[in-house]
Amino acid sequence: MPISTRYVRPKNKHFKWRDAVIRLALYLVVLPYSILFVYALFFSNGVVFQPPAPSYSTMPGLIALKDRDGNPIAAVYLPNESASQTILYSHGNAEDIGEVYGDLKRLHDLGFAVLAYDYPGYGKSSGRPSEAGVYRAIDAAYAHLTDTLHISPDRILIWGRSVGGGPSVDLASRKKVGGLILESTFVSAFRVLTVWPILPFDTFNNIGKIGNVKCPVLVIHGRRDEVVPFHHGEKLFNAANEPKRFSPIDSAHHNDVLSRGGAGLEKAVQDFARSLNFLNL
Repeated sequence: MPISTRYVRPKNKHFKWRDAVIRLALYLVVLPYSILFVYALFFSNGVVFQPPAPSYSTMPGLIALKDRDGNPIAAVYLPNESASQTILYSHGNAEDIGEVYGDLKRLHDLGFAVLAYDYPGYGKSSGRPSEAGVYRAIDAAYAHLTDTLHISPDRILIWGRSVGGGPSVDLASRKKVGGLILESTFVSAFRVLTVWPILPFDTFNNIGKIGNVKCPVLVIHGRRDEVVPFHHGEKLFNAANEPKRFSPIDSAHHNDVLSRGGAGLEKAVQDFARSLNFLNL
């Protein structure tokens, strides 16, 4: 029986090492990324939205609105006969309109009428919190000001704090408003944790929408913000169209901007509002 003389090339050890490195990279990069992708896709609402137990059952100025799907939206309206402008206020995460009522009164005392509302699942607003639900809620608040109270859009000043900057930027990019104030707001929700955009989707893509905002913008941010780092405010300011203003608060963290800003911040807000009155003459 003839003996086979076919040559079998021995395996190259270099290729073995290369294959091992590729497999290791798959485990260290692709697998964690896949887990992050799935988690962000299905569970991000639970991270972005953290509604507390309702802090109020009633309060002065409490009213009930309805979004376009008929869902009840709790809101508080503080009229001001001497005011030429009305602030439409969107609060931060893990708080409701009852917890920020003192801040609303402070803005009212600065010479503004104020309307604030609760997101779905917050306070007495029904439903589950979501990005789309928050947009419907701020639309209901805006419609109440313009359609029910007949307030001119150029007399409406949108104020968004932290996560409230999301609906505020979105509304200002779609509707006519007099001005936009962003307090302690992020460029997008996921980029608070990742810095760079690493997913093909995000929640509250403020940096992608602010270029569509045509009204004047005031950005307020604490330099010591431990939740939404200061560079988020800088990036939003740089991406915004003129006219725009930036008010950094040197000693402020995430939740004490108004108190740390004091009289200087109050003057910055009033000066900004007066500049809108001049523009809208």
